[in-house]
Parts: sequence; structure tokens; C-alpha cells
Amino acid sequence: MKRYLFSLAALIVLYSCSPTQQIRRSAENGLLQSEPLKTAHVGISIFDPAANKYLYNYQGDKYFVPASNTKIPTCYAAMKYLGDSLVGFRYSTNGNSIVIEPSGDPSFLHSDYKIQPAYQLLQQYQNITIQKPLFEDEFIGSGWSWNDFKEAYMAQRSNFPIYGNTVRLSLKDNKQIQVAPSYFTTNIEVGEPLTVGFTIEKPWEENRFIALAGNSKSAEIPFRPTIGTIQALLADTLNRKVELDIATTKRPANVLHSQPTDSLLRPMMHRSDNFFAEQSLLMVSNEKLGVMKDSKIIDTLLKTDFKDLPQKPRWVDGSGLSRYNLFTPQDFVTILNKMKNEFGMERIKVILPTGNDGTLVNYYKDLDGKLFAKTGTLSGVVALSGFMYTKKNKLLVFSVLVNNHQSSATNVRRAVEHFLMGVQEKY
Repeated sequence: MKRYLFSLAALIVLYSCSPTQQIRRSAENGLLQSEPLKTAHVGISIFDPAANKYLYNYQGDKYFVPASNTKIPTCYAAMKYLGDSLVGFRYSTNGNSIVIEPSGDPSFLHSDYKIQPAYQLLQQYQNITIQKPLFEDEFIGSGWSWNDFKEAYMAQRSNFPIYGNTVRLSLKDNKQIQVAPSYFTTNIEVGEPLTVGFTIEKPWEENRFIALAGNSKSAEIPFRPTIGTIQALLADTLNRKVELDIATTKRPANVLHSQPTDSLLRPMMHRSDNFFAEQSLLMVSNEKLGVMKDSKIIDTLLKTDFKDLPQKPRWVDGSGLSRYNLFTPQDFVTILNKMKNEFGMERIKVILPTGNDGTLVNYYKDLDGKLFAKTGTLSGVVALSGFMYTKKNKLLVFSVLVNNHQSSATNVRRAVEHFLMGVQEKY
């Protein structure tokens, strides 16, 4: 009897000290009780794919605003449906003329890409016709903050992006504003003398930029990418005649591939590029449905690739700028596990930032090459979902979503970092 009781006591002690129990205690007595998260709404899911079981779930089935973690399903869709190389545009030629159907590719004349196959092809023709593709979306997404329309991180969406759909301005000799692309030079108004720097005002519906006295030496401002603006901007850049054909619906037969797909997805996830994310989802929509509309492709993906998600999300944009998005931690774990199974960790390691890299710079410095994750930040929102190799080299998939915190984002991130570092050490 004594031997039985001793064995039972030993089992209880062993169980209480198991890694799963340690994770639970660390979360409930540490992370959830930490000052930055004490009054916040928190969801945590940690999954062991080798054992096919959750090690820990705390409100893992509850919905949260995910901020830029929304880029995770967007990235999955792009990895699956955009192929190895992006479709720059479809085209047909006749003598000295070329007809192009844009694909929504955001790399065209973007400063990130020094080699521009699409530009090089267009230079070979004197007459260019843009065959207007079916673009049914608005310039900005549902639920985006209108206050931010002048910020570079909210560049507006379009069927034919050019120069990242932004204007770059810089002050030369504290007097003259230099503009790129130069097409917009005549759109700059100097409202008052500029002696130190400037600030830019812009009406919502106009591509008119008003420079007022301020402290900035440079600025990047989104322009409104109407098809007429794109037509004029392309004509100015190429010094070619550019016309529109909005009636033709037959797609040109030839395809111009622009950039490797992962060269778009890597900055999208590393620096959390909203514009790349939005255009990626529109490109997926164009390839699968023949029309650029995020609500249509989201509905399609939720009924096909994501029909097995534990909780059906409310998904409204590609980037996570919208607070209308609602996902659960278990949703992100499921999507990330699908990414691993379908595309492999080696590709994922290229696309997602690791410790002390991208938006994780100055965080998880000891987990370089061991943690690969996507951050998410809005006011009151901090999210982190991804993969982590433990000290015992076990691969875990995790999602930590924090909503309605009243602390600084840095303090919340540090609390989550402390928790995950502990999991990495113990499991």
C-alpha cells in the first residue's frame, strides 16, 4: 500500500512538472497576470504538430482583432495561387503597338525592384493600350482608418500599381521640393515659405499636395490611383502614347512575369507591408476569379482552402488595417500548420522574419533561426503568430493575440516575449 501511494505521489509530481503544466502555469501566473496584460483580452494557442495536439489553449477559440496577423492567410493564398513568379501583366502585340491587361502587380516601378522586365518590354513599343481589367474594389479597404489616408503605410489599391502608388518628396537647400515621380511636380503647391522643413496636406479626392512650413525634410504620400492618373503617369514615364480600352473583355494570350513571388512575400511579412498584402490578395483574386475584388476571393478561400478552420473568421482585407477582421488563435495555428505541410519550413523561413529581424528587430535575439513569426500592431492590439523550435528541437506552432490593452505596445511585446522564451526553454 505504501509503495502504491509513493508511486501515485511520484506520478502526480511528475505530471505537475510536465512541460504542458509548466506552460499553463507560466501563462496563468506569469503572462496573464503581468501588468501590461492584466486587464487585456488575451488568447493563446500552442500546438505540437508532431504529436498533433494542443499543449495549451487559453481562449484559443475566441475572436480577436488580429491587426497584421491578417497577412498570414493572405500569404498562404499568395504562396498557393501566384506560382513561382508574379504575373506582371498579360499582353498582345501588333507591329509597334502593345495591349496590356494589368494584373495588380505592385512591383512595377517600385523602388524595391531594380530589374523591371515589364518596363523593359513596354519601352520596345510606341503605342500602348491599357485594357482595363475588372477591378471592382474601392481604393481603400473596408474599415480602414480615414485619418491615415496620407500615410505611406496606407497606399491605395489599384488594378495597375505604379511606383508603389506613392509620391516621394524631399526638400533641397531648404527651398525647393523635389518630387518622384516627376510627373507630380506640377501638382505640388507651396502654401508658405519653407525655411526648415515642410508638412504636406492633401485633399482626399485630389492628387494635389500642399506644402506648408514644418520640420520634415522628406515625405512619402499616397496618390489616388484612378485609371486616368495611371494612364497619364505611365505615358509621362515612358514618353509613349498610352490609351485606354475599357470595353474589351477578351484576355490577351501572352503573360509577362515580373518578379519571383517570394521577393514580394518576404518584404510583405518582414516589414509588414500593407500595400504588398492588399495587392497580393487582389492578384490572387484576378488569377482565380478573373476579377479583382477582395470580398469575392475571401469568400472563395473560406469555402475552399480555409473551410476546415476551427472557427470561421470575419476576414475583410489583405493587410489587417481593418478592425473589422476577427480571427481566433486556433485559426492562425491551423493556417500556419497548413503552410508548413503544403510549402515546407524551408520556404517559410525565407518569408517570415526570425528573431531580431524585420518587425522582430530587438526581440527574440536568442531565437535567431529558431523562431519565425508575424507581428501585428494596432492601437490596443498586439499579435504574434508563427513557428518556434524549442531547446529540445521540437517544432511548435503558436498564436498569441492581445486586444484592448492599456499599456504600451513595447511592454506587451516584452511580456509575450518573456512567456514564449520560457516555453522555448522548457518544452
